[in-house]
Amino acid sequence: MTDELVPGALAGVRVADFGRVLAAPYATMLLADLGAEVVKVERPGVGDETRSWGPPWSDEGESTYFLSVNRNKESRAVDLGSPEGREEAMALVASCDVVVDNFRAGTMDRLGLGPDELLARHPGLVVCSVTGFGSGEGAHLPGYDLVVQAVGGLMSVTGSPESGPTKVGVALVDVITGLHAVTGILAALRHRDRTGEGQRVEVNLLSSLLSAMTNQTSAYAVTGQVPRAMGNEHPSIAPYELLQTSDRPLAVAAANDKLFGLLAAGVGRPELAHDPRFARNSDRVEHRRVLVAELEDALREEPADHWFDLLSGMGVPCGPINDLGQAVALADRLGLSPVHEVAEPGRAPVPTVAHPITMSRTPATYRTPPPLLPR
Repeated sequence: MTDELVPGALAGVRVADFGRVLAAPYATMLLADLGAEVVKVERPGVGDETRSWGPPWSDEGESTYFLSVNRNKESRAVDLGSPEGREEAMALVASCDVVVDNFRAGTMDRLGLGPDELLARHPGLVVCSVTGFGSGEGAHLPGYDLVVQAVGGLMSVTGSPESGPTKVGVALVDVITGLHAVTGILAALRHRDRTGEGQRVEVNLLSSLLSAMTNQTSAYAVTGQVPRAMGNEHPSIAPYELLQTSDRPLAVAAANDKLFGLLAAGVGRPELAHDPRFARNSDRVEHRRVLVAELEDALREEPADHWFDLLSGMGVPCGPINDLGQAVALADRLGLSPVHEVAEPGRAPVPTVAHPITMSRTPATYRTPPPLLPR
């Protein structure tokens, strides 16, 4: 990672960003980090809804939610409800390679900015639409992360039998959908560069969630069995869960027989690896309760940090439960530079979370902080 102003991998790509809230703005920020020029279109006087989503607020009174997904962008106030605003938006599109929106399906069509209209005028354009439930039978449904976590099955496998259905602690479906949008946009740009032909890219929250639930969705598709919430246990691996130590839980991911053998030796119970109840992973899953009791009996002799150092040194994947401050401190200690400050003249530096991709020749850059509300 570097803060030097070097041409990014997407230098020369211009993006018209009609996105709001999280999924589309996250996608366009990642594109901007990699060198694309992103122009964010906002409602005059109001801007993106997340500008008002707080607390928490920065020292300058800005929403930390908005700050999280809008760096490296220029902002323009455009009234899409007026003929003049739509004309301005169309002029912006004419100068761009990519258009991104996450309005409810059909909204851009009603504004005269729909994919068919834009592609008819600009055949080389990549037009990416992010919706909640697709552009077909689900077009009328609004897409909010909480609702999709509920109807998409994620809440049903999150939490425990005691807690009941539980949402993930961040709008993860929006983030995953944003990542899928970036993948589709980059693939479409590759095709455009090869053939000159643009295209429409569609992603939706529900499909993105079902894909991201990978083994759980596959288990249902293959067997018809509906997975259930198992707390911190894994349906197919043991031990792959939280185990209690003398002071706090330790996450242990002994995902194969070799790792289990190392774990057993590390906690001073090497005989467990030779016990027929625990010899193979399927045996350990079947006898999970007994296995956990045996392991926790040994682990309760020392605190979690002791076991983290000892077992990690042996190659056993494990770690204590960190709060976010401890997680950032760990990333910093590992040399991952998790937070960068971005500044511009006349404005206090804005801390921003690092772009997650490292590239040796065209690294992500942090050129400008999230834009102030245009006047």
